[in-house]
Amino acid sequence: MSASIRNLFSTTPHDKKHFPATNQAHYCWQKYNEFVLCLKKTEGDESACFDARKLANSICPEEWTNTWDEQRENGNFLGVQEKPVEAHHDDHH
Repeated sequence: MSASIRNLFSTTPHDKKHFPATNQAHYCWQKYNEFVLCLKKTEGDESACFDARKLANSICPEEWTNTWDEQRENGNFLGVQEKPVEAHHDDHH
């Protein structure tokens, strides 16, 4: 293929500045955990954490946030914990 034809069909280089949504999984996880941290700091006041939830919802797929909400309710969410996890102590010394 000649150089002139190759130039005619060349692709645009990756531009992170203008196309930042190429892989947002990390940021999604981070924003969702920031929302949970807000809940923890405000003792579960969702209205006080509205902006944090809105940011998480704006970047995360709804399926992910729904799954994480369910996991938090069931106590098996792997991210930030709203409530302290009850430790099981053995009193066997």
